[in-house]
Amino acid sequence: MFDSPLKQAASQIDALLNTGQFQTLLHGDAKVANFCFSKNDQVAAVDFQYVGAGCGMKDVVCFLGSCLTGNECEMHYLSLLEHYFTELKQAVNEHHPQLDVEQLEREWRGLFTFAWADFQRFLLGCSPDHPKNNAFSQRITQDALSLLAAGSPFSSSILDN
Repeated sequence: MFDSPLKQAASQIDALLNTGQFQTLLHGDAKVANFCFSKNDQVAAVDFQYVGAGCGMKDVVCFLGSCLTGNECEMHYLSLLEHYFTELKQAVNEHHPQLDVEQLEREWRGLFTFAWADFQRFLLGCSPDHPKNNAFSQRITQDALSLLAAGSPFSSSILDN
């Protein structure tokens, strides 16, 4: 990857994503091509790139980035995140009621911007001309870098805008 503010911030972004209180198992390559959907709303994941602990936002961002254009991301990511967190809360309350789901949501919403910047870093490292390197991804990444430069990455979030 070419030298850039994102490359210089990569280890700090990685640390934020990997040291959160709420970790889950990640698929690691949660793009739409790695999911099979049945007519009766069942989903199966295949081709696990990396299975290990991490912030769930990493898989969410990879999935959104794989199935939406930059313009579609801009138009729909907030409503899709709302849907995601509604479903996550329901699942956590059912299967892990001991967890503080409100705290989980706050943490992961705060990490969304950094997960997207990490996705952008991956794209720039392997394929700088990839169509997913679009204005939306660049804007979200700049938001993450601005939060880091301000020294308080969780004091604000893209979702507050």
